[in-house]
Amino acid sequence: MQKLPRVSVVIPVHNGEKVIGKCLDAVFRSDYPDFEVVVVDDCSTDRTREICRSYPVKLIPFDEHAGVSRARNTGAKNAGGEVLLFIDADCIMLEDTIRRMIETKLRTGAEIVGGTYTKVPEDRESFFSTFQSVYVNYCESRNPENPDYVATHCMAVDREVFLKLGGFIEGSYIGVAASVEDVEFCHRAKRAGYRVVMDPQAMVKHVFNFNLYRSLRNAVKKSMYWTMYSLDNRDITQDSGAASRELKLNVACYFSSALLLLTAALGGSALPLALIPPIYAANLYANRGFFRALGELGRGFMLAGVAYYTLIYPAAVGAGAAAGVLRYLRYVKFGNIRRIKAEAE
Repeated sequence: MQKLPRVSVVIPVHNGEKVIGKCLDAVFRSDYPDFEVVVVDDCSTDRTREICRSYPVKLIPFDEHAGVSRARNTGAKNAGGEVLLFIDADCIMLEDTIRRMIETKLRTGAEIVGGTYTKVPEDRESFFSTFQSVYVNYCESRNPENPDYVATHCMAVDREVFLKLGGFIEGSYIGVAASVEDVEFCHRAKRAGYRVVMDPQAMVKHVFNFNLYRSLRNAVKKSMYWTMYSLDNRDITQDSGAASRELKLNVACYFSSALLLLTAALGGSALPLALIPPIYAANLYANRGFFRALGELGRGFMLAGVAYYTLIYPAAVGAGAAAGVLRYLRYVKFGNIRRIKAEAE
């Protein structure tokens, strides 16, 4: 029987007093036999450190707020396990999550293994939180053998490989914004010849606390930084997890339909309106897989999810993408931020 590696669960946290206790309770209910927990407190000003000290964890406090990439990198450097398992402080690990990640790692020989969100989040009473959890679960689970990336809400990686690659980028907008540092890391790992796989059955419950405003704000932020990274990485059309081609088509459909409506209004002709139904029909067909995933939570939820996804959500994603283009041109292409690949070397 193959010896199981020791796992270091690395958790960055900043002002997480409302969630860190639940997170740690869940980790210590794990059925995996050999693990430690490393918590890096990124200069919290609430009761986070006090709560962490009541658990048998290795607590590393920061005196200045440094960002999630530096927190994870510091945790990795102070970890004693052969495998690092990154999760977020607002994630509730299932009892079998560590075991599933390690079993997948040993079975596939991959250096990096990802898990995903449960379809129903911890705050399941919120429509917007559940919508987001279903969406991420669906997108991240589509291509388990060769995902474009795996996310740090549930990522296992050989510690030696992680340190050899230099960890997550800290010095650019990627490391500060905490939106695409895991995408960039996986891309860099793949270029170096390491394998990345996904186990859709290895899951964590996320605490989103989303309402309409927070859902749309998250969409704007993620889209903005993802667009900046994709422009710099020259893969803007890539089918990349949550930045799926289906979502990109959905956004294109939304704004092209809005343009047709405006054209009809200004031109006084109803002819452009005739193009909108076939555009939306194509969009609905292309996104049918996601809609089926929404339907697993009931017909009413599916109908509400489809309406939100096609009529409201793409406005926020599109606004974020536009902001990302402008910020990329200002700060990266013609500004003083070094290009991503140069920083990664």
